[in-house]
Amino acid sequence: MKWTVLESEYLFRRPWLTARRDKVRLPNGNINPEFYVLEYPDWVNVIAITDDGRIIIERQYRHGIGSAGWEIPAGVCEKGETPEQAARRELLEETGYGDGEWTLSLVSAPNASTSNNHCYSFVATGVRKITGQHLEATEDISVYLKTCDEVLELMRGGRIRQATMLSPLWKYFAEHH
Repeated sequence: MKWTVLESEYLFRRPWLTARRDKVRLPNGNINPEFYVLEYPDWVNVIAITDDGRIIIERQYRHGIGSAGWEIPAGVCEKGETPEQAARRELLEETGYGDGEWTLSLVSAPNASTSNNHCYSFVATGVRKITGQHLEATEDISVYLKTCDEVLELMRGGRIRQATMLSPLWKYFAEHH
């Protein structure tokens, strides 16, 4: 079922996104002269739960959809990092929380039809406040602690909209509540 790449051309390369045009032959012999692949680094996110059972939720503006939304801490894997190292770093940078017990909960393909990356989702229990936020210049993140019921209400009300965050959250609630 694998397609054969006959030609491949990079249209542009940036640190967080690379676009490639492939000419491919399908197993049935048909040729698609323009199949576009977006190459991203792997992504991570974390359902971080404090000792008192509250979930760390962030609010930030997302220009792609033109609105602010509720999210779990997330980011990209830097070169040389394991997904867990990246998730721990992102949680600490974005929220100031760390430590705890960490478990890989889910590995998903954010858009398997046109993107080549994966999203590694972790559950971290017993996290605690260690420091303040250490945000990048392009980040503007507000941090909240929500009860499980409050997070479920955000999900049910369509206020958490990113699929890569909803998938691990729904899995977590299906397994634990």
